Amino acid sequence: MILPLPDPAQPPFEQSAQARIQLFQGPGKPFHLSTAALPEELQPGEVLVKISLATICGSDLHTVEGRRSAPAPCVLGHESVGSVLRSARSGVPTGQRVTWTLADSCGHCAPCTDWHLPQKCEQLFKYGHAALNDGCGLNGCYASHILLRPGTHIFTVPDSLPDAVAAPANCALATMVNALEILPDPCRRVLVQGGGLLGIYACAWLRHLGVREVFCTDLSPQRLALVAEFGGIPLTAGSLLPPVDLVIEVTGQSSVIPDGIKALRPGGHYVWAGMVHPDSRLDLTGEQVLRKCLTLRGVHNYAPHHLAAGLDFLATNQTRLPFGKLTSPALPLERLNEAMDLARSRQWQRVALRP
Repeated sequence: MILPLPDPAQPPFEQSAQARIQLFQGPGKPFHLSTAALPEELQPGEVLVKISLATICGSDLHTVEGRRSAPAPCVLGHESVGSVLRSARSGVPTGQRVTWTLADSCGHCAPCTDWHLPQKCEQLFKYGHAALNDGCGLNGCYASHILLRPGTHIFTVPDSLPDAVAAPANCALATMVNALEILPDPCRRVLVQGGGLLGIYACAWLRHLGVREVFCTDLSPQRLALVAEFGGIPLTAGSLLPPVDLVIEVTGQSSVIPDGIKALRPGGHYVWAGMVHPDSRLDLTGEQVLRKCLTLRGVHNYAPHHLAAGLDFLATNQTRLPFGKLTSPALPLERLNEAMDLARSRQWQRVALRP
């Protein structure tokens, strides 16, 4: 259920109240545990959330490794669940367990209205990607609290969904719902390139939509074994398969694109959702696309209704699919540096932090 947007501010906080935050200080540097003052009062539409659990997204690893730019210092992290500590928005009560869109949008510009791309808003603000001096500084999820802005869509999280299952929905799952919103007709056979969390969600969502065969490639036998538990058919490198209707790239590696083009049938669709970094030049000719009459689609982030659909999907399928296997036992916020190392090991699809 989506919770509505703005209403009058409420009384101020005590000035002594503070949040604990982990500061990103630049690529290759350790995180620094610090504190920040909670806002003394909220502006209309703002909501202060006490974070109960956050997960480490691959894009944060890219930032820490210098493959993606971010201001420093800042608070990273955008996949999270929490409870409303204080609210200046009608219909968002204190104590409510929530998650939220990773982007705050104005709702009035052309991307928000005419183009149906609020994630490309002309005044876009993205949690986990903003400088510490932007607002009160509580802009990311590697912290005990986060301040949600008036253009952020907030959703209740069903009581039945554990924090660790719900947290990645507001990035990985919602992005995959967006990526698979437009399918070729017919769509009976799909190739997913990459067995990370995006790939696993893709397999599960496509099977949910009724796609008969969903093949998935990855270099990791451990990941491929998990793919099978979510409805995918694991393929090792070099395996042959019949022409497919749709290919989804979620590896982040441009080197897989020629294989994807080759796998598609004439008139097939190719969705790119993983190459969100500059190191993504393509070995591709226009002729390869034209002669096969292919449709290429790039997908970045999502709109609020994609997150709503993702949460509904988790609630409906949580007893059928082993979502609990995807996230590590939670480490305390103080051990974020260790958690980043664990995320790099790829032992888990997501590493969890609990403030």
